[in-house]
Amino acid sequence: MISNEKELAGYIDHTLLKPEATSEQIRRLCVEAKKYGFCTVFANPRWLPIVADLLNGTKVAVGGVVSFPYGADSTKVKVAQAKEAIFAGADEIDMVADLAAIIEGDEKYLAQQLDAVRNVCHSMRPKVLLKVIIEAAALTTEQKIFACRIADKVGVDFVKTSTGTHPAGGATIEDVKLMAEHASHCRVKASGGIRTAKQALEMLEAGAARIGTSSGIQIIEQFRAGQTK
Repeated sequence: MISNEKELAGYIDHTLLKPEATSEQIRRLCVEAKKYGFCTVFANPRWLPIVADLLNGTKVAVGGVVSFPYGADSTKVKVAQAKEAIFAGADEIDMVADLAAIIEGDEKYLAQQLDAVRNVCHSMRPKVLLKVIIEAAALTTEQKIFACRIADKVGVDFVKTSTGTHPAGGATIEDVKLMAEHASHCRVKASGGIRTAKQALEMLEAGAARIGTSSGIQIIEQFRAGQTK
């Protein structure tokens, strides 16, 4: 049970991944994150040096995306992107999984790719967290379980519901519960379409350990106003 707005803010990744985002908007994102006490700021790769500079010395982490939003890059490219993001200041990496490998049940390809990026992240000191986005709304139940099982076996830190850009949809309570069950050694990040305090609290209650949203301020303001039903 979330007892106060500060606690709720600590679960939120404050996110701006629109391709048309400007430097002014990115700077504002960082100011907001510090003001509200959000967990992490997520931005596209080109903005990470600015984000890292603005958040230096604060408790807010820096998050970078890899192979966003399609996940179709080769392993070599994903590894290079992860390294670049980390060297630019990222404390956390959200990488889109190869959806074709999930849909085709290609365990070898998926596991090798996740392991390669995990090795990059976990070789850092301190360790960089790796979250793997499976785009759950676009998958069958069996495909979701397959993806979670591989992520769990490889040892990534989080499985994440969605990019928030796929036409199939975003996070659902059912998917969060399923992912928490079948990737039991990973934490779950719920992302995609979470815009209200009620939704955020429901996702946390279902088993999410992190909320990815571009509506973090709205969520906190609603929670503050008691608009959680």
